Amino acid sequence: MEPALQQLIDRQAIGDVIQRYARTLDWLDDEGQAGCYWPDAEVDYGFYKGRADQFLPIVMEVERASDRRWHMLSQPLIRFHSAKSASSECYGIFAGAKRQDDGKLAGKLFGGRYLDEWEKRTEGHGEEWRISGRTYLLDWQSDLTDQPEFEPDPEFPLPTARIDKSDHPLYRPL
Repeated sequence: MEPALQQLIDRQAIGDVIQRYARTLDWLDDEGQAGCYWPDAEVDYGFYKGRADQFLPIVMEVERASDRRWHMLSQPLIRFHSAKSASSECYGIFAGAKRQDDGKLAGKLFGGRYLDEWEKRTEGHGEEWRISGRTYLLDWQSDLTDQPEFEPDPEFPLPTARIDKSDHPLYRPL
């Protein structure tokens, strides 16, 4: 295959992993989240620095402690070093809310960036890209007070879903 075409395919594969990372956190999909990293990947989130396989139970516990969570990551800027290694950077926004002592939902909105290293390795029936190193940088944060409940607003009744455990009935493996 021509190198330029392969690089486009690889760019898309890396972008898919980044989107899967955000989605699997939001839906509390432990297995899907683990599939975004190589187990021996080194990650640095400030509050945790070490191997990905040891980080995953910690981050999923953090996510499960939120009554609502939402991650959105930008399209990554990717630089390939070889056919099997790359670096990327993308921006991310994360919102999380918990039930407060007064009964209201409140939390924080965070903005930051993901500095990732990637490796393409053979896994299962073929080669795949996964994160082999990650550094998260927090750029800003803001309070989110008095968040809406999980029932639709009667004045603008959009559907809602309370995702408080894995295997939510609306979750579809993609």
